[in-house]
Amino acid sequence: MDENLDEVLAAVGPRLKALRLRRDVTLTALAEATGISVSTLSRLESGQRRPNLELLLPLAKAHQVPLDELVGAPATGDPRVHLRPMTAHGMTIIPLTRKPGGIQAYKHIVPAGPVEEPSPQVHEGYEWLYVLNGRLRMVLGSQDLVLGAGEAVEFDTRVPHWFGRADGTAVEFLSLFGSQGERMHVRAKPGSRKNGNG
Repeated sequence: MDENLDEVLAAVGPRLKALRLRRDVTLTALAEATGISVSTLSRLESGQRRPNLELLLPLAKAHQVPLDELVGAPATGDPRVHLRPMTAHGMTIIPLTRKPGGIQAYKHIVPAGPVEEPSPQVHEGYEWLYVLNGRLRMVLGSQDLVLGAGEAVEFDTRVPHWFGRADGTAVEFLSLFGSQGERMHVRAKPGSRKNGNG
C-alpha cells in the first residue's frame, strides 16, 4: 500500500510541470496565483518536495483542473466525459467517446502552418468527416478534394486516404470511425419533409 502511495506521489511533480508548461505559465506567475513560493513550486515539480493537500488544492484551482487529475486518481463512476487530447500526425485529436467497440467519435484540430505533402494510408474501417472551421484537404484514392465548413464526406478506409489543412490556416473537423461494415445511417435527408410534417 505504501509503495503504491509513493508511486502516486512521485508522479505528481512531472504532472504539475507538464500542466504548467502546457498552459505556458511561469513559476513566478503560478507563485503569484497560488501564494506558494517559487522555490516550493520548483521542488514540487522536481519531486524534491512531497505534495500535500495544502499545496495541491490551490494548484488545482490555478490550473482549473480537478484534484484527481493532479494525483492521477483512478476513474470513478462519474458519468461526465473527461477528454484527454492526444497529438498525432501534426494534429490534436480529442476522443469524444469512451466505450470500446462500435462507432468512435473524435474532434480533430489541425493548427495553422505550412501545407503538407499528402502521404495516403490504408486500414480497416469506415469513416465520416464533418468540417467545423477552416478548409480541409482530403486525398481519397485518385480524388483530391477541398472541404469547407459544413461539408461532410464518408469513405471506406481501405481506400488510400489522407487529410490535412488545405491552406496555411487552422482547420477543425469531427470524425466518426467504425469497423469495416459499420456505416452511418441517415434517417432524414434535407428537403425530404412533405407538407411541413416531419
